[in-house]
This record gives sequence, C-alpha cells and structure tokens, in this order.
Amino acid sequence: MIRAIGACLGAICAAGAAMAEVRLLDWADLNGWARDDHAAALVAFQRTCIDLKDGDWPAICALSKTGVDARQFFETAFRPVEITNEEPPLFTGYYEPELPGSRDRTSRFTVPIYTRPEDAPAGVWLSRGELESSGVLEGRGLEIAWLENPVDKFFLQIQGSGRIALPDGNHLRVGYGGKNGHKYRSVGKELIRRGIFEEHQVSAAVIRHWVTENPDAGRDLLNFNPSYVFFRELTTLDPEDGPLGAMNRPLTAGRSLAIDPDFVPLGAPVWLEKHGADPIRRLMVAQDTGSAVKGAQRADVFYGSGAAAGDQAGIVRDGGRMIVLLPIAEALALVDQE
Repeated sequence: MIRAIGACLGAICAAGAAMAEVRLLDWADLNGWARDDHAAALVAFQRTCIDLKDGDWPAICALSKTGVDARQFFETAFRPVEITNEEPPLFTGYYEPELPGSRDRTSRFTVPIYTRPEDAPAGVWLSRGELESSGVLEGRGLEIAWLENPVDKFFLQIQGSGRIALPDGNHLRVGYGGKNGHKYRSVGKELIRRGIFEEHQVSAAVIRHWVTENPDAGRDLLNFNPSYVFFRELTTLDPEDGPLGAMNRPLTAGRSLAIDPDFVPLGAPVWLEKHGADPIRRLMVAQDTGSAVKGAQRADVFYGSGAAAGDQAGIVRDGGRMIVLLPIAEALALVDQE
C-alpha cells in the first residue's frame, strides 16, 4: 500500500519537500525487531512523549507509563511505516564534544564562542567568514567561553552542543542558541571536490588534522561552510544527562536520533537498520534535528559524549533503512487502503 505525500498529513509535513512514498509494514518485516532491548527504547521515548499534544500521542504516552511490557506497548500502540523519497538512505553519527576551554580569554584560549545578539536579523545574516572577520560580535559581552583553536569551535558548532572542561576542573555545558540563517555546506565534500582526499579517506579526524597543518587554507575551508551556530549556557542539566535535543530534552546515547521533521515527526519511535562496519538494528526515538539532516531516509545517530563517542560517530556514513512507528490511525491515514 503506497501513496505519495504532497502536503501535510497527520504529524508528517512534507510540503516543500520532495514527493515521498509511504508503505505500511508488518512487525515481521523489521530485521532484528524481536532481539532488541525494547525497555531501553521505552525509557528514551518517555523522556519526550510528554511534549506530544496532538492526536493519539497523549493517550499513547499515558499508556507507556502503566507498566505495560515494552515490546507489547510498541506493537499495540503503533504500526511501522516506511517513508522514502528519491534521496538515497544515509545514516551518520554525532556526539557531544568535550573540549578544554575557559570562561575568560587567556594566552591559551583565544577563540570565542558567542551567544546570539538580540539585534541579529531573523533571516539570513552575515556568513561565517563575515562574522569571523568583521568584528561585529566583538566587545559586546556576547562571549560565553573561549576555546583553544578554530577547529574546536567549528566542530562544536557542527555538533550543536558540548561540554567545556574549565581550568578549575569544573565543566560548562553549552547548547544550540540559534544560527545565522545560512545553509550548511559540507567541508568534507569540499576537500573531495578539490582533490585533496578521496571520499573513503574523509573523516572528522582527517579534517581536523588537515586544517591544523594548513592554517591559512584551513581557515578558507572552514569558511566554505557559511552556516554559523550560536550557543547558550545550560545550567540545569544533570552531569549524567546527554545534551538537549530539538525537543529541549536530554538525548540518550544509542537511542536518540536526529531526523528531518518534514518526514518524521519529532518524538516518534524509529526502527533503524544501519549497515556498515558497525551495523545497528535498534529502536530509537526521533528527538533531534540537524541542518545537514534532510530527507525521508536520512538520520544522525547520537553516540554520546566525549572523545570515544566522537571517534565512533566520526566514521559513520552508511546506508540501510529506517521505519517510523506511527499511531495506528495516523499510519492508516497515510496509506491508500484501496
């Protein structure tokens, strides 16, 4: 049963996005479904389902807290739906960096991260290069912290949140605080286009090393991505919690997923079948978004916090498929019953 999406249907809005096809599946179609830890997925789902106010979502959230068996809960409340468009499936990873830094500028920490100016325009503003070179952000008390080098800042902006290890042993948590309105452009793809690296060679670690070894050309490369992210200090997060996602709730390592909300509703469970060297067959929850995450079969897996999580996330670039779990009535409304 397949139908094309061309407008907002239920919780999914693909208006302005490419036409998509929707296919209703059975639980037996999900490779590895019976072997997953559904209870772990349920805990992650409960973190954000309280914010879902439309349709059957509030009743489903209430049902999740009645002590029902986790697998039985998902199979009772949802139907698996495969949504595809012309873009090929692509699954990558992201993480919460932990970087050395300082609240004050020092001889070691000279690169500022900023909160968004109140007078910044709502639409497209200055590009990354213009913001870095014009001085428009300087001397206004917008600095949250200072980092060691431009590459640390760049990757912190790519991830959208992070932990900054301060000289006194404490940590500062920062989260997404807005952007300049420019679309994200991949510096990895630009290195390939320039013939500096082959596609299989590019990773976050390779980009970091190349920019460090080639400071002038590296600055030009970083400015190839005109998108610029501002931050806000997070003072209420438990140190054990992950960073805040797009739903303003902490993310769960290995269970939270960044998706394109034009095709997947925030808060929905998502069954992921990622291929590659480290395959995933796991029930996750759509709790975040990303400027580079666009398409019906495009997602970013949250791997956790710190260097080890970064090493894992930085090499993930795999195919596969993901299946959205929708409330039964909503799933049936999306497919052609004829």
